Amino acid sequence: MAVLPAADLRRAVRQGLEEDAGQGDVTTAALFPTAVPAQARIIAQQELIVAGMAPAIQVFVAVDPSLALTVMKKDGARATSGETLLRIEGDGRSILTAERVALNFLQHLSGIATLTARFRTAVRGYPVAILDTRKTLPGWRAIQKWAVALGGGTNHRRSLSDGILIKDNHLSLLPHKQAVRHACKLAKSRGKSRMPIIVEVESLAEVTQALAGQADIILLDNMTPTMVRTAVRMVKRRALVEVSGGVTLKNVRAMAAAGPDRISIGALTHSAPAATMTLELEPAGRTRKRQR
Repeated sequence: MAVLPAADLRRAVRQGLEEDAGQGDVTTAALFPTAVPAQARIIAQQELIVAGMAPAIQVFVAVDPSLALTVMKKDGARATSGETLLRIEGDGRSILTAERVALNFLQHLSGIATLTARFRTAVRGYPVAILDTRKTLPGWRAIQKWAVALGGGTNHRRSLSDGILIKDNHLSLLPHKQAVRHACKLAKSRGKSRMPIIVEVESLAEVTQALAGQADIILLDNMTPTMVRTAVRMVKRRALVEVSGGVTLKNVRAMAAAGPDRISIGALTHSAPAATMTLELEPAGRTRKRQR
């Protein structure tokens, strides 16, 4: 179950509203000097996994606590094109002011959850975890990772303090012929606590070094499925095997079939397309067509 990062959501909502409406909504104020009773609904325009409903609600409530909100699809729920996700009733001026910030949360986070779910579907039948990375927007890491979890993914490190992950640039600073093995040994001897040692390798020779260094997780960087399969055979369950780099929806199933334990994908957070949805607003009391 995805844990709601409440404090991070509140901070992001506060910053989003300050950025967008901190100096007021001059267009709405110019057009509507008095309250305008209105009704609105946010509608999905594609199949998606809902993520961001919690911050969207916080946005509307922060702008106007008197707005009446009816959640039709909770965070983590599936929605099809045309389905209503949220209903809002109250002063149309408040709805207009909150609209873009609320949609930004819903569209961006639903996009992440939806893409994650597509990767999970693509590897169905294989016992492999789909992981995110630290390639996140500054200040949004916790909520982006929450969206990944809502889509069925698994969270990797949340910060540099969450685990020892030795990457190529760490290795480049070690003047040692067998830098991978040496780095693993150093991490094991100098680490403040017994955290799992993850080491990134770029060749099968470095897989051998990682095993000699007793790495807990061997991260195969930018390897082909054939190379991954060979590496898995070499490891023989002496460590977990993770695949990363160049993983797409087109090749992820082939990667999963090669036998790794984990596949980490930066695109889940840094390249997920925003989910398409819209907010329809109209005067209160107007009869609508049949809605889903």
